Amino acid sequence: QVQLVESGGGLVQAGGSLRLSCAASGRTVSRYTMGWFRQAPGKERQFVARITWSGGSTFYTDSVKGRFTISRDNAKNTVYLQMNSLKPEDTALYYCAASTRMGVAAASSYDYWGQGTQVTVSS
Repeated sequence: QVQLVESGGGLVQAGGSLRLSCAASGRTVSRYTMGWFRQAPGKERQFVARITWSGGSTFYTDSVKGRFTISRDNAKNTVYLQMNSLKPEDTALYYCAASTRMGVAAASSYDYWGQGTQVTVSS
């Protein structure tokens, strides 16, 4: 079993930055694909970004390209999401997830999920 705990969310003004962290425990996630998803009120959960176990391959949804950066530190069993130039439409509950499959983006392909951290961007 893998437990994931997100942190780093909060309230920020448009144009600001936040750095989300996802700490894994219970099992090393160094061989897992790690992803970030988000869900706004009344909307479906949306893929944001993912990173392969080596960190050599990343993929982003179009709306965050150039603004968000996903990274990982396997020694710390932690994944990060650096979010810059935040917009009000980025407001959502952000989830970290782990998958045993290589380089996936679909939520159904992820095996473990955290509880989420709230990001609110004011205009």
